[in-house]
Amino acid sequence: MKTKTIFRILMPLIAIACTIYFTPWLILRAWLAPLPDTVQEQVDKAIDYKLDGIIVYVDQGGKEPQFYSAGWKDRDQKIPADPNSLFKIASISKLYIAAAVSKMVASGQLSLDDTLADLLPEISKHIENSDRITLRMLVQHRSGIPNFSDQPDYPWGDPFTENSQALELIYGLPADFEPGADYAYCNTNYVLIGEILDKTLGYSHHDFIRTEILEPLGLKRTYCLLSEVNPDELMSGYFIGYPLDIKGNDFIHPGGSMISTAEEVGIFLRALNDGSLLTEEEQEIYSSIYAYEHTGLVPGYQSIAKYHPDIDAVVVQFVNTNGGYAWNIHEIVYNRVVKILKEQSE
Repeated sequence: MKTKTIFRILMPLIAIACTIYFTPWLILRAWLAPLPDTVQEQVDKAIDYKLDGIIVYVDQGGKEPQFYSAGWKDRDQKIPADPNSLFKIASISKLYIAAAVSKMVASGQLSLDDTLADLLPEISKHIENSDRITLRMLVQHRSGIPNFSDQPDYPWGDPFTENSQALELIYGLPADFEPGADYAYCNTNYVLIGEILDKTLGYSHHDFIRTEILEPLGLKRTYCLLSEVNPDELMSGYFIGYPLDIKGNDFIHPGGSMISTAEEVGIFLRALNDGSLLTEEEQEIYSSIYAYEHTGLVPGYQSIAKYHPDIDAVVVQFVNTNGGYAWNIHEIVYNRVVKILKEQSE
């Protein structure tokens, strides 16, 4: 047998062996487990992989929305997970801000070609290339501005109470790349967009999101800030290796601050994808600047919200545990839920 033939046979086997050897057993167990027949069985199984609590919402065309949950809403008080609980949706918030930008651009209040230097002159003087960074680049994570939450001094355990504190972490830092030359997911971009929206509107962009996006969709349990919610309605949050509930940590920065239920995130996502939220012009603008799905992650909370056109299904998953391999398990469980839905649709 020729060397090349042997190589072609052995390499896939070696790759599989390496994957099994180097992948943590908990992840392998979740990945290789037989696929259950139902979503609820899969959700129940998720708790075996060191997740404290999980919520799944499914809105599939032609069917009534379905709610699933397992584990704990509050581990210490032994309160079972409630699919109607409020949850910190973290960076899923960016979808709402991108929709707000699209509306304001369509109305002529902003232009995607406006530069950071023009929009926020006092702030921009501390940021490299601000005269060449456009609003479009901020929305698309193509600004090259450093990410404040990647800085070693960002206080995850005692979050800032002002946007200016987060921005000060990156003032004077060199750009990660030239404006528009690359892509790097960056929370700083959305703090700046929040400041731009507030200045342009003359009032809080939270109020704009409420009146222009939430109220038209009838969303009464979606909030822009933790301070707006009843803490008893909020699912507790946990970090592996840390014993206390961390749901009181308050992340106020635009693009990561919102609180909602799985159902209301699903309603919003369905409307964003089917065109019922935005006008034709707004939808065209949105399609040119941002994605139609998102994940979210802050200490104690992780989430996935996606629309799957092949089965006409919005699937939202919340997990109130992170750290360790929790994100990997979260993604595996989500993908298996979607696979079950696809098999049921055949």
